[in-house]
Amino acid sequence: MADTSGVSIVDDYLAEYQGLEAQLADPDLHNDAKRARKVGKRFNELQPIVNTHKKLEQTRADLADAREMAHEDSDFAAEADRLQAEFEKLETELADLLAPRDPHDGDDIVMEIKSGAGGEEAALFAGELARMYQRYAEKHGFAVEILGLSESDLGGVKDMTMSMRLKQPSRDGAWSVFKFEGGVHRVQRIPVTESQGRIQTSAAAVLVYPEPDEVEDVQIDEKDIRVDVYRSSGKGGQGVNTTDSAVRITHLPTGLVVTCQKERSQIQNRARAMQVLAARLQQLQEEAAEAEAAEGRAAQVRTADRSERIRTYNWPENRITDHRIGYKAHNLDQVLDGQLDDLLKALSDAERAARLEAE
Repeated sequence: MADTSGVSIVDDYLAEYQGLEAQLADPDLHNDAKRARKVGKRFNELQPIVNTHKKLEQTRADLADAREMAHEDSDFAAEADRLQAEFEKLETELADLLAPRDPHDGDDIVMEIKSGAGGEEAALFAGELARMYQRYAEKHGFAVEILGLSESDLGGVKDMTMSMRLKQPSRDGAWSVFKFEGGVHRVQRIPVTESQGRIQTSAAAVLVYPEPDEVEDVQIDEKDIRVDVYRSSGKGGQGVNTTDSAVRITHLPTGLVVTCQKERSQIQNRARAMQVLAARLQQLQEEAAEAEAAEGRAAQVRTADRSERIRTYNWPENRITDHRIGYKAHNLDQVLDGQLDDLLKALSDAERAARLEAE
């Protein structure tokens, strides 16, 4: 590649990759599960760069051979043209892989969905958002785990917490996809509870956090938390367990409250709740650092204020609008069925453009 800084970066990555490969081949590494996960995660992050670089170098060599042979046999001229196009394509792919990226893009996530203004209608909409994300996740190889759920009388979602992770390790994890979903989602439609046929507006809030590899990675002092246990409940507060296994953890310095009632064991629910709390605290710390560093700059797509309305779902017009990037499409029914690819690509492209501009 002509860009010597790009070559230097690739060389650094190749050396790091070889070192990680050697570590993974060492049986002693796998005696430390936490370290092995971190090494494996970084190895998977670098693999696309290494593979693309190898293809680029092989294509470079094949192109040189084809050009040399084209001087003697014109039949090789077409092959040289094909290889030139392939070489340029791979150069672009490698440059894209080397472009600045969100450091959390390979992480798993915790997502919270909360019904907002609008009562039962808002809860029903929150439930539809949850199903939309779950359908997308199923189609794209993500494992979804429901950590906590409070339902309304009509089966809507008052409050839901779930984690998402890729079933197969990859450079881009759940955060790279779902980080754009944090914010207020507004719905405009005729509620099932509306007898007069009037369109109403209600809302649900979505919160998304990258999940730390380990709870210990985030500093949480035991004296700063209050742990309450209670009986798990179903629709409308109906009790579903006969033991006090559900756990509510309050982080006293920040006022953050996390609940988990998925497991029948209080110990397991506490461990899961601590993971969610760690994710939320990590996000708070990073957003505070970003805000301080930004010194008043406009927020990027990824760090949009979660109190702001980010998207509108209009039923009468079958329209979805993302207000951050001016995206608009009349395929709301498909989006709610989990077909979010076009919308998420537009958001990803906008974020990447903003990152390149900031460099």
